[in-house]
Amino acid sequence: MEKRRLGKSGIVVSEICMGTMTFGTQADKAESFRIMDESVEAGIDFLDTAEVYPVPPSAELAGLTEKWVGEWLQEKPRESVIIATKIAGAAHGWFCPPIRHGKAALDRVHLCKALEGSLRRLGTDYVDLYQVHWPDHGMRTADTLEVLDEFVKEGKVRAIGLSNDNPYGVMKSLWTSEMEGLTRVDTVQNNFSLNNRRDEHELAECLRREGVSLLPYSPLAGGVLTGKYNDGIPEGARFSEYLTSGGERQKAMATRFVNEDTIASTKRFAGIAKELGLDVTTLAIAWSKQHDYVASTIVGVRSVAQMEPVLKAAGLTLDDETLAKIDEVSREILYPMG
Repeated sequence: MEKRRLGKSGIVVSEICMGTMTFGTQADKAESFRIMDESVEAGIDFLDTAEVYPVPPSAELAGLTEKWVGEWLQEKPRESVIIATKIAGAAHGWFCPPIRHGKAALDRVHLCKALEGSLRRLGTDYVDLYQVHWPDHGMRTADTLEVLDEFVKEGKVRAIGLSNDNPYGVMKSLWTSEMEGLTRVDTVQNNFSLNNRRDEHELAECLRREGVSLLPYSPLAGGVLTGKYNDGIPEGARFSEYLTSGGERQKAMATRFVNEDTIASTKRFAGIAKELGLDVTTLAIAWSKQHDYVASTIVGVRSVAQMEPVLKAAGLTLDDETLAKIDEVSREILYPMG
């Protein structure tokens, strides 16, 4: 398992990160603990969670994932595992998180409440990487960064990051930090996969030049790249539930991931993987972490049984011929997720 630096921080992590959003809904407590144990055994020392997990978010379960991670962490040397978590974005944005009575915001009051809650549930006195789950570009950037800077100076947070953000948000944050003498963000956690390559363009330029790392999540495009949706809507899958019984926002999200173009590109990528004797899961994760601005690719599983093809991507480098074949698919089926 290769190790990579988060931005320009002092934190070095495994090239694969275990995401935990399934812990509490799609994976029970015992299986969640087994997944974390197996991850550490395989050399993964980086776990990512959030105050709103598990998904789909609900007022009844919000915070449960952090609590389970915290309970598991008590049996491990604290410094041996890098823990990342997130404060939910503003309630008036694209999604109203079911926390703090539907009034979540990125100001001092909510940042302090969020971090205090995460530290309590995680059973630790510091978080290695603290991220803004999604941005609020309508508020003053300094109002958020000033508080995050205080968290770092107080030793409650080692590094800070963004998530679900764009080139404007990243550069606005960096500019504000430079002008005000505040802690810089070291990471951006965005949706990035063979079916969603938009961050290879403008955002990649920002990350390379500014020394900020991308933490790709959903490298399997929400499971679509595994091929489970190739022949129709399977039972029990995340987007199956969204498409058949979800609300308007969930259905719109699912349609972005599962559509004619994403299925067509997925079948082509599966063919490339087969030629190499690889599971398409392994191909997709290897491709993700092969970008020079990527520090660690975040994966998510429901069970230990799903981890084998994920772990086979560790240390795997795709050759130029394979990358050219992948690029050809992406040129012919441009931006399948829109």
